[in-house]
Amino acid sequence: MARKNYTAEQIIGMLREAEVRLSQGEKTGSICRGLGISEQSYYRWRREYGGLKVTQAARLKALEKENARLRKAVSNLTLDALILKEVVEGKY
Repeated sequence: MARKNYTAEQIIGMLREAEVRLSQGEKTGSICRGLGISEQSYYRWRREYGGLKVTQAARLKALEKENARLRKAVSNLTLDALILKEVVEGKY
């Protein structure tokens, strides 16, 4: 089965719809089938996006992307420092 990629806005919309349907007494399984997602996806999304607004979710994704970029930069700098240290010590 092909994997579908949903945007943060779509996910938050689905979660809100699911909350409304849950409050009306519908079961989680039938809600997920109606939305075309698995229960596992529903619970993962609820854990990640539960209670967020669309703007907050966009900000979260931007921060995660920036964090990954900074981690990569720090790891590259650390590697460069180790290489230079070995060259200075003559262990090449």
